[in-house]
Amino acid sequence: MGKVKPLGLLAVAALGYLAERPMHPYEMYQLALHRQEDRVVKVSPGSLYRAVYGLEADGLVLASGTDREGARPERTTFEITDLGRHLLGERLRELLSTPTNEYPELGLALSEAHELGAEEVRMLLETRILRQQAELADLDRRMTWALERGIPRVYWINVPYSAAMLRAEIAHLESLLAEIADGALAWHVPGTRAPLHEQAATPPVSAQPTPST
Repeated sequence: MGKVKPLGLLAVAALGYLAERPMHPYEMYQLALHRQEDRVVKVSPGSLYRAVYGLEADGLVLASGTDREGARPERTTFEITDLGRHLLGERLRELLSTPTNEYPELGLALSEAHELGAEEVRMLLETRILRQQAELADLDRRMTWALERGIPRVYWINVPYSAAMLRAEIAHLESLLAEIADGALAWHVPGTRAPLHEQAATPPVSAQPTPST
């Protein structure tokens, strides 16, 4: 076994499940859906199986048994190793403490939205908000369901986080729509825009912290 590569988000999720108890990859996938973690990491049965086998090759998990349900094929159960538990802790500390640029798609779309007409952008954002409100209602229902059944909050604190991010984005987009509607946000006709002002085209340089001596 060579040097262990940095843990991706799916690997972190897989190790987190196995840190709770041994299970097979499909059971891990069902748990991801149950906990709404498919909203924060791209997961499928196939990708989870590949992630687990990669972790096994790196010595972070190991096969601990097999089971069979009815006529289904045998499923291998995995458990986390001491090394896996250590690296999971290190990666979680890094993720919790250090902000990173996650390159959200909406940020790019908004930065280039001026290539479309104002009315079209308004309609597209209104459609997005409707979809977000439906998603938010689903998250609220799931939180109510978890509370009613006494499921410990520590296992689903990601759900209120997702709901808070949705509420913040909806509020921002509604404010943006109001600016478009009342003309506070100037909008050019696509294809007729004048070149950007030189001052606007050159962003300020971010201040760097001064090293302590």
